[in-house]
Amino acid sequence: MRKNVYFLSDAHLGSLAIPHARMQERRLVRFLDSIKDKASAVYLLGDMFDFWDEFKYVVPKGYTRFLGKISELTDAGVEVHFFTGNHDLWTYGYLEEECGVILHRKPVTTEINGKVFFLAHGDGLGDPDNKFKLLRKVFHNRACQKLLNFFHPWWGMQLGLNWAKHSRLKRADGKEAPYMGEDKEYLVLFTKEYMKTHNNIDYFLYGHRHIELDLNLSENTRMMILGDWIWQFTYAVFDGEHLFMEQYIEGETKL
Repeated sequence: MRKNVYFLSDAHLGSLAIPHARMQERRLVRFLDSIKDKASAVYLLGDMFDFWDEFKYVVPKGYTRFLGKISELTDAGVEVHFFTGNHDLWTYGYLEEECGVILHRKPVTTEINGKVFFLAHGDGLGDPDNKFKLLRKVFHNRACQKLLNFFHPWWGMQLGLNWAKHSRLKRADGKEAPYMGEDKEYLVLFTKEYMKTHNNIDYFLYGHRHIELDLNLSENTRMMILGDWIWQFTYAVFDGEHLFMEQYIEGETKL
């Protein structure tokens, strides 16, 4: 029997700005447990952690339920693809070696059951914010990454988590801006431009924006932004023929 492929993003586990963090992680783990026998692959499209940095002999405290569950999935033969986002890009082998994930640092175009998917976290794709572009270059610079790891792990993690907390609390209610419309939403604009030279893609899937969006861009092409696992608990599922956007409601979710 053909199994499903699942896509989700933006749990921001460990965030100091999320008051229900323990409940949130447990809900995510229960969802992963509910699909373990139905999934051939799970794609985690970035920012699953609010801040993740691996030091030479140390990995961040916490997340044991989540890390254990994805390890259980990979041990059972389910592919778990982990895309680095702008909050959790400081990973250097632990997640692959210990948890068995397939790591992606850049957007990926892949074929799944005859359909072509473009998958990315979404940061840096069409974003006009020059300050964010500069910050992103700093974060991805290998010399800056090494400099961060000169700090004691306690200081490094405190710096990262408090920076992320400050960034989230600057937003109204700690949430992203709502959908800006097809003519202003930068991921939509990027996708339309990309389609001009890549007209074979059936589905574009993104995280990053924390909004739930399902948009037909042409007769054959759909774009989705996957919401988040802080407030919305939304995901996409591909059953081999159709792609659905779903919300995880415990005791009710079927796909």
